[in-house]
Amino acid sequence: MSEIRYYRHGRFCVAGGVLPDALTAYQTYGDPKNPCIVFPTCYGGRLDNRGLLGQDYMIATENEYHCLDPRKYYIVTLALFSNGESSSPSNTAPPYNGPYFPAISYADNIRAQYAVLTKALGVQKVHCVIGFSMGGQQAYHWAAMYPEFIEKFVAICGSARTSPHNKCFLEGPKAALVASKDFDNGHYKARPDIGIRAFGRAYSAWAYGQTWFRQHGYLHDGKFASLDDFLRAEWEGGFLDWDANDLLTLLHTWQSGDITESVGAGADFADILASLKPKGLIMPCKTDLYFPPEDSEIEIALMKNGSKLVVIDSVWGHMVGGGADAENMKFIDEQVAAFLAEA
Repeated sequence: MSEIRYYRHGRFCVAGGVLPDALTAYQTYGDPKNPCIVFPTCYGGRLDNRGLLGQDYMIATENEYHCLDPRKYYIVTLALFSNGESSSPSNTAPPYNGPYFPAISYADNIRAQYAVLTKALGVQKVHCVIGFSMGGQQAYHWAAMYPEFIEKFVAICGSARTSPHNKCFLEGPKAALVASKDFDNGHYKARPDIGIRAFGRAYSAWAYGQTWFRQHGYLHDGKFASLDDFLRAEWEGGFLDWDANDLLTLLHTWQSGDITESVGAGADFADILASLKPKGLIMPCKTDLYFPPEDSEIEIALMKNGSKLVVIDSVWGHMVGGGADAENMKFIDEQVAAFLAEA
């Protein structure tokens, strides 16, 4: 594993304007001579493992097996714009700081990641792009934007475009944050704890399956004393390491995600999926309320390249794709490993 590194793009045009000195944070694992696996972050994901979700939970170590094995693959993890590590409202100098930071699309991120791989790392071919949630959406966009550069893609609890019900869900935590008394329209001088805590609680409501809640899964076998204890420690605590404007800009990327926007105006959704060249492994969770399997079934039916649908039969909902449960993580590892090994 390398240290976190930063690629400077210089002046970089994005959906909402321009970044005068754009940065993409990345980290590598394994030998560059091995087949390359690209593993971008999701919402709440960071390379330094701070906050809600780290970026090494699918990477094997000497003591723990996972499908992304640095002994077999050259793994590149990449941080989304606005995650606090790559260029973000919180780390960009005026006049593009804070609420003045421009809107970012998935296409912007994929173009930046392509530059890191080809210019900084000298990668000529990617064996597979794999991601969870927003990472899964990026995998779809990679397949549409650079079909000759990648061979395969894996979308875990993600989709080719953000559905209306998903957009509607995101309005909840967004409203909880921007309406808080300490957010100050994004011009806060100190961390808006009240707004971020409200954001975390609103966000958590759809993160797990309903059966998981009924079974008191939030107690985590005695780790937490109550639902409130769980919400405070996991969801308030998970986002308190984040900057509020970063959360909102990244949320906008998710909310506006649409594979048709990545290939050009007027593109048809069904035609794009039908014409995808890289073969996909699509893994929704049966109880995911963000990216339900019905959306994946529609998308897989439109693909004509032998892509495969494997539904994760779990009560853990969306968070199962982020390694929340060891038993289900084993199933994901097995499915992805077999897919990576296919000719």
